[in-house]
Amino acid sequence: MRLSRFTALSSSLLLGAVLALTGASAAQAAETAALDYVALGDSYSSGVGAGSYDSASGDCKRSTKAYPVLWKNANAPSSFAFTACSGARTGDVTANQLGPLSAATDLVSITIGGNDAGFADVMTTCVLQSEATCINRVNQARSYVDTTLPGKLDSVYNAISSKAPAARVVVLGYPRFYQLNGSCIAGLSEGERTAINGASDYLNAAVAKRAADHGFAFASVVPPFTGHEICSGSAWLHSLNWLNIGESYHPTAAGQSGGYLPSFRNAV
Repeated sequence: MRLSRFTALSSSLLLGAVLALTGASAAQAAETAALDYVALGDSYSSGVGAGSYDSASGDCKRSTKAYPVLWKNANAPSSFAFTACSGARTGDVTANQLGPLSAATDLVSITIGGNDAGFADVMTTCVLQSEATCINRVNQARSYVDTTLPGKLDSVYNAISSKAPAARVVVLGYPRFYQLNGSCIAGLSEGERTAINGASDYLNAAVAKRAADHGFAFASVVPPFTGHEICSGSAWLHSLNWLNIGESYHPTAAGQSGGYLPSFRNAV
């Protein structure tokens, strides 16, 4: 049976679209496979909280469920170096993590700044002391973000650009930690949770500004974590865990795969 002219034309256009999409996908896969990728940063990049730690990484606690490894497994870049480390500050990145970078590096990811701003001490203060003391400590952290952190971020970003001048650099932020008026019936007050969320937003804004000024991409993880904060009933973040303090307030494996990975993938 002969096809009508309209049907034949439609079939031709559909076939062309399929071939175009297939060709684009193949080209995209080929580009990804040719990338040299280096993953830097702190515990949010190393994967603390996700479990399945590589024993060879020691106290850095690099997880096989961290977003850099998940992206590597899905895209098979030509080389992959994973130097992110739990507890890292800006100075630790410049001193200990930049070795794999070179003029051949195509892609770099990093989370950094939270430890410099005193995130762990903020949370400890807020858990153990009064609301007024908590909010005062949060305000101290915000002041540090204003006065000191930008220069420290500049030193890291300048070092990355110097060692890997051709690389696309993706700087990822931090999630908000609490769903306000959520399901939690104990623990911090709503005032403390509000202050901590505000400090996270403040830190993200500062990091995004410095990244943009260096020509780097900034990937916010706030949108995918919305609805999955602590007190949401479907949290992608560990709450306070007295039996494993180090994993407290860090993304779970679901937070890495559902929050960080798509944000990084979209930025790449």
